Amino acid sequence: MVSSKFKQDKQDKRLETKGAVLSMVCWVRTLLFISVLVPAFVECRIRHYHFDVVVKNVTKLCSTKPIVTVNGKFPGPTLYAREDDNVLVRLTNHAQYNVTVHWHGVRQLRTGWSDGPAYITQCPIQPGQNFLYNFTLTGQRGTLLWHAHISWLRSTVHGAIVILPKKGVPYPFPKPHKEKVIVLGEWWKADTEAVVKQAMQTGLPPNISDAHTINGHPGPVPNCSSDDAYTLHVATGKTYLLRVINAAVNDELFFKIGNHNLTVVEVDACYTKPYETDTLFLGPGQTTTALLKADQGIGKYLIAISPFMDTTVAVDNLTGIGYLRYNHTLAFTPTTFVAIPAVNATPVTSVFSDSLRSLNSKQYPANVPLTIDHSLFFTIGVGINPCATCFNGSRAVAAINNISFVMPTTAILQAHYYGINGVFTDDFPAKPVIPFNYTGTPPSGLQTMNGTKVYRLAYNSTVQLVIQGNTIIAPENHPTHLHGSNFFVVGRGVGNFDPEKDPLKFNLVDPVERNTVSVPTAGWTAIRFRADNPGVWFFHCHLEVHTTWGLKMAFLVENGKGPNESIEPPPSDLPKC
Repeated sequence: MVSSKFKQDKQDKRLETKGAVLSMVCWVRTLLFISVLVPAFVECRIRHYHFDVVVKNVTKLCSTKPIVTVNGKFPGPTLYAREDDNVLVRLTNHAQYNVTVHWHGVRQLRTGWSDGPAYITQCPIQPGQNFLYNFTLTGQRGTLLWHAHISWLRSTVHGAIVILPKKGVPYPFPKPHKEKVIVLGEWWKADTEAVVKQAMQTGLPPNISDAHTINGHPGPVPNCSSDDAYTLHVATGKTYLLRVINAAVNDELFFKIGNHNLTVVEVDACYTKPYETDTLFLGPGQTTTALLKADQGIGKYLIAISPFMDTTVAVDNLTGIGYLRYNHTLAFTPTTFVAIPAVNATPVTSVFSDSLRSLNSKQYPANVPLTIDHSLFFTIGVGINPCATCFNGSRAVAAINNISFVMPTTAILQAHYYGINGVFTDDFPAKPVIPFNYTGTPPSGLQTMNGTKVYRLAYNSTVQLVIQGNTIIAPENHPTHLHGSNFFVVGRGVGNFDPEKDPLKFNLVDPVERNTVSVPTAGWTAIRFRADNPGVWFFHCHLEVHTTWGLKMAFLVENGKGPNESIEPPPSDLPKC
């Protein structure tokens, strides 16, 4: 039901068609400065969604296979809401696999139980079971995504999150004629669960994907006559807001439209200063919202997504194809093509990343921590460990500070909340135990250690984290994601981080704010954040292959003073391991 007390504007009415909406007056207790609890009436908008995880046969690349989906859709349904809305998602698992869903970029203030990473904040939802995800979009607006967060199910279990501003609050950029959600992905002809299982058994890297998709469509591909392509329809002279999401599993992607520029106005649900470019660059888990002006001649223009890889690692090099089509374009009109960047176009990625700046306006300030409580240095990369049962007697692994993370069998957040011993330790090192020349010749015989370790942070403490890529086995660009917090990207560079010289060049005025950032190949990225969200928060490479190999850890943020600075009690239906 929808209360008649509050009028819905047209956009809210459209939202109601996407998910049931309950707008109501609810009692809240507000803690006043005089320390007196008094009841008050506020408007509370609750948006209800039902996610049914089901297996469905889908045909792509002239081949049919069963895939795990939400509500039978690939990509899954878009979750629409407004800033400060309370979102309730009832997820029911009808598939044969354990499932969780992560609301990527949603801060989950005090509601870590709904964050979603399996065995970090919750036990998985088993077949036939259900769970109610319950979170509030406090102070957030923009484009995010949701995806499965167990094994490789996110290859098909993913979708967009669109958070509109509060009613009556305009965008800090020209209002578009229409908005379009564009979800980029990867497609395997094989079952991705079989792909990762085989890789873990053999110790070898998993097979690469067979195609890239735009809103689930790969476009024309070799050895398949079907032209299953996405088409973006536009009207001459109109401006469109494109909400572009990289939901790929392992590939960082370029996005281009023939003869059209794009003006970036937001990344990872954080407003930016307008930046005009002809090429977007997104790592897995990143979002970019950009304005597109339909200012070219009537016709059909190619949309291309292509991979980035500037090292000796195998990558799916097939370009995903779609079309931008103007209204009144005649049939059989020739397509205007687009020049895609080289697969190793590092300068293109650097220019794009370095050009992003926070809006840093009075309404949307960049609150960069200027004093630091914890100065951390994490070196990340891949390696090889002995494995008697593996194909070559060795196994590919990945690590942070030479520790390859071991997933527990009890969720870390539950162990922390209930004081269960033996699940994790809080001795994750603040810097490498064995320093070395991280981007030079790697030391011989450096075997990773295994452990389920977290780094403990006091509530409201400030953190500077330098993420240093290394060259053990092969240097690689790592898109790295932090749960539970946004962060400011204050610096990046190639080679080894210099703790004396490099901080002098940090941008502490208007650095871009994100939840996922790429660490350049054989280089480093410095981020700052405030640990003002109590709970256990996963930190990992968002290339699923590296996460699988162990390039992950977690921050444990302690409670502050009183209930408003403490994690909420766990929900009664929290899944059991």
